[in-house]
Amino acid sequence: MDKKIGIIGAMDVEVNLLKSCLEAPKTTEAGGLVFVEGLLNKIPVIIVKSGVGKVNAALCTQRLILQMGATHIINTGIAGAMAKGLRVLDFVVSTDALYHDMDATGFGYKISEIPQMKVSDFPADKKMVEAAEKAFAELPQSRDHKLIAGRIATGDQFISDRAIKEKIAQNCSPACVEMEGAAIAHAAYINGIPFLIIRCMSDMADDTGESTYSFNEESAAELSAELVKKVITRI
Repeated sequence: MDKKIGIIGAMDVEVNLLKSCLEAPKTTEAGGLVFVEGLLNKIPVIIVKSGVGKVNAALCTQRLILQMGATHIINTGIAGAMAKGLRVLDFVVSTDALYHDMDATGFGYKISEIPQMKVSDFPADKKMVEAAEKAFAELPQSRDHKLIAGRIATGDQFISDRAIKEKIAQNCSPACVEMEGAAIAHAAYINGIPFLIIRCMSDMADDTGESTYSFNEESAAELSAELVKKVITRI
C-alpha cells in the first residue's frame, strides 16, 4: 500500500503553513470539510482543518481514512502544558491519548475509562514517535526548547483554571491538555491506522492561559507545522 499521510489541525493557523508548502495541490470538499492533497517534501499528504472539539475531530478523521485513503494520521497543533518542566513553545509528542472529561464513575468506571470498551487510552505508533524525536533534533529551535514524549489528555474545554488543571493531572497524569487529540487517536485506533499527535505548548493551562494564549498561538502552531514537515520524511 502506498503511503498517504493525513494531517489534521483544528484551526486555520494550525494548517495554513503546511498547505502553503504543498506541491500540486488538489482540493476535495466533503462532509463540510476541505481536504487538500499534494506533495509535502515529496511525500503524499492530505491536509484538513477539522474544527475545534472532539466530535469534529473524530468525524474528520473517519472521513480522512475511509474516503480520502489516509494510511497514517498526524494531528498537529497547540496545547496547554501539564508536565513538570514544560515551557511555552516546548513540544509534546503522544505516547498515548485519552479523554480527561469521560466520566462514567457512577457505573463503577475510573475517570477517562470508556464504558464497554477494552481500550480507553489509545497508544500512538512507536515508529512515528521515534521519527518525531529524531526530527526535532534537526530543528534550530531544539537548542532553546525541548520535546518530550507523553500522554495527551483531551476534553471539550479550554483549560485556564489552576484547580481544573490539578484535577486533570491527578486523574490522568498527562504531559499536555487539548481539545481534539484523543478523538483523532480513537478513530485511528478503531480503523487500525497508525497515528501521532504533535503539540507545541501555547500556554500553561492555568490562570494565566487566557492572557498568554493569543500571543503564543501563531508561534506555537508554526513550530508544530515545521516539525511535521520533517517527521513525514521519516515515517
